[in-house]
Formats: sequence, structure tokens, C-alpha cells
Amino acid sequence: MILAVDIGNSNIVIGCFENDEVLFIERLSTNLQYTALEYVISVKNILEINNADPLKIEGCIISSVVPSVTQTVRSALERLTNADVLTVGPGIKTGLKIMLDNPAQLGSDRVADAVAGINLYPVPLIIIDMGTATTVSVIDKDKNYLGGMIIPGLRVSLDSLTKRTSQLPKIGLEPPKKIIGTNTVECMKSGIIYYSAAGIDGVVQRIEKDMGESCTVVSTGGLATKIIPHCEREIIIDEQLLLKGLMIIYKKNKK
Repeated sequence: MILAVDIGNSNIVIGCFENDEVLFIERLSTNLQYTALEYVISVKNILEINNADPLKIEGCIISSVVPSVTQTVRSALERLTNADVLTVGPGIKTGLKIMLDNPAQLGSDRVADAVAGINLYPVPLIIIDMGTATTVSVIDKDKNYLGGMIIPGLRVSLDSLTKRTSQLPKIGLEPPKKIIGTNTVECMKSGIIYYSAAGIDGVVQRIEKDMGESCTVVSTGGLATKIIPHCEREIIIDEQLLLKGLMIIYKKNKK
């Protein structure tokens, strides 16, 4: 069994794979204050709930956008499983040609998304990862990573809106009953969902215009299922894209 761990700003997603089959995927809240022991306990509980023996874990791979948590989680995994732990970063083979001004600036989550994308979907490809931030990655027909966009995430936008206004309440991301809201909550829901969906449609259209060709569009991340169904453009939702990318990278680097 292999553990693939994605450390994000809001959540840590843990996927367990065996022979390319997903055994389970679970989420923890990212806690900057946790010690390695506290993460050991959290991960151990996840394994026990899913009837997985820590001693049968052959290897682990981590993608992280929270540097202060990376080493803590790595230490926890090493202590719990006694397995080698890879961290996506400099020196790791990915098979991805990154065309950025400074390739080292590309987040490991976007690297994993792109690696999965070029191995699983037709190129050229646009990947939209909707988490704390919404990121857009663009890959050309030669499987070169060209660049993309970083956009404030839905929750970030909503939190900013409610904090800076005195009469707007906190809301969930359930779809509104109709696009034209008739009360404050429905207006807010309609605004965040349909505005975001239309924004994604528009971004995809402009990227394709810039590239001069149509692209496969894939979306992933914890908030993708909230927005993508409301887009007019055909977009594939792959909630496991990043974890699949980590498994592909793990195999490329397996001793």
C-alpha cells in the first residue's frame, strides 16, 4: 500500500492506493500548531477506521503548499509507517517540462495535477484546481507546462465579503433556487456560484483564443463540484486528480 498525502492550506487529503486501486480517501484539517505526534495519532486513526495496517504501508509521497507543516507530517508518516517518504520538490522526477520564468516557483500541488493531466487526458489541457485558491494550469499539445493563473478561492472571497460588510451573513455554497435571488442569502448564493461559473467559462474561452485551439478542460479540488456543474463549457471533474498525479510521480521515483 502507498499513502499519497496532499497538504493544502485548509485540508490535508490522504489517499491510500494498492496496485493502482484507490482503497480510501480521507480529509484532515490543516493545523499549523499540531506536533508530529498529533499528526501520527490523526493518521493512525484514519488507517484504523479503514482497516489499513500501518506496517503494510510500503511508501509515502507528499505534496505540500504549507512549508511549515511539511516536515511535521513527513516525520509523522516516517514514525507511523517505517516507510520511505518522498516529498515533491527539487530533485524529484516528474516528466513535466515547466516553461515558467522560474520553474522552482511552481507549487507541488500544480505539478501533481499537471503530471496526472498529461498522463490521463488529451492535450492541450487546462486544469482548474478549486481549493483555498483557484489555480489554472495550461499545458500545450507537446505536454509543456506553459503557466496559468492564481485566483482568490470561493471561501476566501465569501469570508472577505462578510467580514467587510455589516449586514451580509455567512452562507453555505448550496445552489440558489434560481439565478435571480429574491432575498439576501439567495442573492449571495447566486452571486458567488454563477459569477464563479461564468468566470471559469470566460477564462477557458480566453485561454483557448490565446492558444488558437480547443483544450480539454479538467477541474479538481474540494470546491469543484460546487461550481463546475453550473458552467456552460464542458468540463471534466476529477476529484482524485492530484492524488493520481502523486502516485504517478511516486512510481517514477521508486527505487
